[in-house]
Amino acid sequence: MPASATQIASENPGRLVRRLCKHWGHKFPVETGEHHGRIELPIGVCTLHDDAPSLRVALQASSAADLARLEQVVADHLQRMASDESLVIAWQRQA
Repeated sequence: MPASATQIASENPGRLVRRLCKHWGHKFPVETGEHHGRIELPIGVCTLHDDAPSLRVALQASSAADLARLEQVVADHLQRMASDESLVIAWQRQA
């Protein structure tokens, strides 16, 4: 199963986890904990971990094309959830 991950420096990674899970919780199955979240989207799974001072994100999809789309969708939404904070997101594909 294709996968990728990134570590994102953030002033408030916990807030990003909560906001993204709440945002997508209305559409998709979401699990949340004190420092993590898991979102099951139609094209794959997004797992988020508050590793202050950074946010660790892992993605899994059924195909390389779905993984590329999931990377873009998650990155776009994280940027929106970050408000004024500018995030640097560099996905690294897992073998």
